[in-house]
Amino acid sequence: MESVTAGFAGATFVLFGAALLVWTGARTARRAPVAVGVSPVASTALATLFGVLFLVLGVWCFTRI
Repeated sequence: MESVTAGFAGATFVLFGAALLVWTGARTARRAPVAVGVSPVASTALATLFGVLFLVLGVWCFTRI
């Protein structure tokens, strides 16, 4: 039963992390703001950091299956 939970959590984290990285990359490529009212460098760095963090967390969940 734990493997089902780990698989679901891993898939969720990986999909969210990948989508966040793709969205951040698309916004950065168009020179559009990643977050309104925040420094462009800070928002891009934080979005990239959290995207990578969610990908790593998802892969870690998959190793628990």
